[in-house]
Amino acid sequence: MMTLATKTRHKCFISYHHDDEQEVEQFIDTFDHYHDVFIANGIGAGLPGDIINSNNSDYIMQQIRERYLRTTTVTIVMIGMETWGRKFVDWEIAASLRDTKTTTASGLLAISLPSVQYYSDLRIPARLQDNIDGDQGYARWWPYPPNSDALAHFIEIAYSNRAQKDYLRNNGRTLRQRNA
Repeated sequence: MMTLATKTRHKCFISYHHDDEQEVEQFIDTFDHYHDVFIANGIGAGLPGDIINSNNSDYIMQQIRERYLRTTTVTIVMIGMETWGRKFVDWEIAASLRDTKTTTASGLLAISLPSVQYYSDLRIPARLQDNIDGDQGYARWWPYPPNSDALAHFIEIAYSNRAQKDYLRNNGRTLRQRNA
């Protein structure tokens, strides 16, 4: 039986390492399709034809902003074992944190995937870490949500922080040029 979300659904950009695609698709199926918590958008996030085939960082950043972030309000970074070292995840976070002529910076949150819930030494992308300071930072890092209400709460905090904590956005790092 499908339950309906009781909160506002935000359009969320889903950023992840392609090795975690199966878990990310399960996350999207569970919380977007079955519980209507958010509307998923992302490069390869179960959306056909969404791969940007280029190595030109300026072109990729422009495409990420124009094709994916223009209509989203929150970026969810799905954290797996190798997410921290992926250049495209870094670029997606960087694009999410930027205000441009056509887009406003997105709220930002990280969620650990079920396969890494118990790793105490789990790393996250450096640009994401720059924006996390417990519950005081621009972004927050959460465990995998136990239910749709918890995820709706995580998303709502990120959405609110994009205006209330915009002065804390830190996007000063040089873009990662290669995968670790």
